Amino acid sequence: MYDFAVMWDWVGFAVRWLHVITAIAWIGSSFYFVALDLGLKKVPHLPVGAHGEEWQVHGGGFYHIQKYLVAPENMPEHLVWFKWESYATWLSGAALLMIVYWVGGELFLLDPTKADLALWQGIAISATSLTIGWIFYDFLCKSKLGETPTALMLLLFVLLVVMSWGYDQIFTGRAALLHLGAFTATIMTANVFFIIMPNQRIVVKDLQEGRTPDPKYGKIAKLRSTHNNYLTLPVVFLMLSNHYPLAFATEYSWIIASLVFLTGVTIRHYFNTMHATGKGPHWTWAVTVILFIIIAWLSTVSMHDTYEEADARALTPYEEKFASAAGYDAAYDAVIGNCSMCHSREPVWDGIRWAPKGVVLETKSDVARHATAIFLQAGVTHAMPPPNAFEMDAESRSAIVAWFRAAE
Repeated sequence: MYDFAVMWDWVGFAVRWLHVITAIAWIGSSFYFVALDLGLKKVPHLPVGAHGEEWQVHGGGFYHIQKYLVAPENMPEHLVWFKWESYATWLSGAALLMIVYWVGGELFLLDPTKADLALWQGIAISATSLTIGWIFYDFLCKSKLGETPTALMLLLFVLLVVMSWGYDQIFTGRAALLHLGAFTATIMTANVFFIIMPNQRIVVKDLQEGRTPDPKYGKIAKLRSTHNNYLTLPVVFLMLSNHYPLAFATEYSWIIASLVFLTGVTIRHYFNTMHATGKGPHWTWAVTVILFIIIAWLSTVSMHDTYEEADARALTPYEEKFASAAGYDAAYDAVIGNCSMCHSREPVWDGIRWAPKGVVLETKSDVARHATAIFLQAGVTHAMPPPNAFEMDAESRSAIVAWFRAAE
């Protein structure tokens, strides 16, 4: 089991690496085409059906790009489809969510101080919420609201706020923000898979069979693509939030997540306008800064239970397994002596006001709950404590390794 914990951590790292790479590819192509679309120029002598053109220079060469609003008269022999970046990003992200928050659900998914749930119940809520979110969003887009994009965007924001609050009532702060990001990313990828790509296939088939494509398919795809454009930056924030306890480990983390969606709108509005007109509205940056200041202020309220409350709480089965394992007392002493000056509810290390990554190591349940992380960070590796801050002796590390092996 010792080797399994190490290998499983490497599996998680490999999937995370894949997810980051594919996300960069998807976001990069998405932002590029939005900028290209908004920067198209209508010039004389464009081919029949062409909406605009753009000249670009990159990599020592010039590119002449033309866009057809519906479709060209004749189907080109070679057509590149931009879809796999989106699919690979979602699939790798879903795999990573399962590795971290389903398999590691006892530690990272469930918060027993919020809701008394079995692990399978938490996993069921995790999976079901992603599916239901897309179904509800798709229904809204296909309703009459689809004809009023602004009203639809406002309702989408309300939906995201409700989900942010709902996740926070059940999951750990880290899991709540991550699931909100996954909820949003599922909508984005489903837009590509169920709406944008099928509509483009209809247009291509019409061309191949000599029919004039209906422009409504392009209009529908454009609406979903616009939503994806404005949702991208908040999703990136939410996916990175697990590294910053000021974002996820505070009382108002669900409000912080909600405000991040507004900053995504203001930032993208600036760049979209700049690509279209050559000059972006500077007021958007002022609004973004104000929102960020509010977010920073909200993050100053800690959500940790008190030491007495945590110490009195009954241990979960997962925590009990490690708390009752041979060598626990020695491992607990090693953690308290080497880690708790930073990883406590009120850190005493200069310059640290909140426990790094929101990991608190004080009570019996605290240490037992983070057993795997302690083993990987301070047992089998020397990642913690930071070597330039505090030197942990070999005996303490050995005690942690022996305890973890005994429990597993």
